Amino acid sequence: MGPTRTATVLNIQRMSTEDGPGLRTTVFLKGCSLQCSWCHNPEAMCMGPQLVWHSSRCIGTRACDIVCPENAITRRDSVVTIDLVRCTSCAKCVEQCPSTAMEILGTVWELDALVAEVAKDRNYFERSGGGVTVSGGEPGLQASFVADFLDRCRALGLGTAVDTAGLISRGALLDLARRSDVVLYDLKEIDSARHACVTGQPNERILGNAIALGELMRSEGWPRALWIRTPLIPGATVTDDNLRGIGAFIAEHLAGVVTRWELCAFNNLAVDKYGRLGLEWPFQGVPLLTEQELRGAENVARSSGVDPGIVVATGRTRVGGES
Repeated sequence: MGPTRTATVLNIQRMSTEDGPGLRTTVFLKGCSLQCSWCHNPEAMCMGPQLVWHSSRCIGTRACDIVCPENAITRRDSVVTIDLVRCTSCAKCVEQCPSTAMEILGTVWELDALVAEVAKDRNYFERSGGGVTVSGGEPGLQASFVADFLDRCRALGLGTAVDTAGLISRGALLDLARRSDVVLYDLKEIDSARHACVTGQPNERILGNAIALGELMRSEGWPRALWIRTPLIPGATVTDDNLRGIGAFIAEHLAGVVTRWELCAFNNLAVDKYGRLGLEWPFQGVPLLTEQELRGAENVARSSGVDPGIVVATGRTRVGGES
C-alpha cells in the first residue's frame, strides 16, 4: 500500500517553543478522540473542515445568508448562527463575504506539499535543536498520513515529535513513536471515572499505552525522549490527589524514560473560539492560577515519587486583580 497522501490540517504554527525541544514548526491536525471540557482548541475536535463566523469582522452585508445553498446560516439582529448539521463547508459564503467574517477551519494538505512547507524552517531547527511536531486534536486519528509525513521529515534530517493524548490503538501509537525523536504524552487525570467525567472517555487504554511506550523505549530506544504533560485545570485536574497519582504512575511504570513532566497552567483565552463555533465554554470566567497555586502544584508533583528534576511548571499566572 502506498503512502496516504492527504490529511486535514487545522493550522501550522511556526517558531513554537512549547511543543518539544528547540524551535518547532507544529502541524495541528483536525479530529480528537477526547472531548475535554476545558479544551483550548475546540475547533480541532471535529475531523473535517468547519465553518465559523467572526463577529468582530462582520459588516452585515447578508451576502453569506443569501448564497448558502443549504439555508444553514440564519441571522437575528446582528448575530449569525450556523447550523452545523446542515452546513456542508462548501465555502460559498466564505467566497462571498467581503470582510472575511466567514472562515473555514481545516485545510486538506497533500503529503508532498506539507513536507515542503515545514522544510522551509530547516535553518531554525538546525540552530536551535528543534524540529517538526505533529499535534492536534489527536494526530493518531490520521496515523497513516502522520507516519508517512514523519518518515519524509526524517529523510530530510528534520527532528520529529508527536503530541498525543494516547487514546488511539496501541499499534498506531508505537508505529508513530518509532518515527519520533520525542513523544509528548498527556496524562490528564489518573482516576478513570473522573477522567471519563471531564474528557468523555475512561483512561485505561491511555495508561496502558503509556506503559507500552515505556517498554518500547527500553527495548528499542525509540522515541529518544518522552515528555509527560498534565494540564492544571481549576476544579478538575489541579488536585493533590491527581498529581500524586500521576507521579506514582510515572515512578512505577516510566521511571528512567520520562525526561520531563510538564505541568501546563490553565489558560482562559479559548472563550472566543467557542463563541465562533456557537458553543458555550464551561470554563468561561474561570481565572488563571496564581503563582502560588502553580508553585504549589509543582511542589506536590516533585514530592510524588518521581525524580524531582523532571518536573517543570509552565504557563501564565494571575497577577493582582487579573482574571
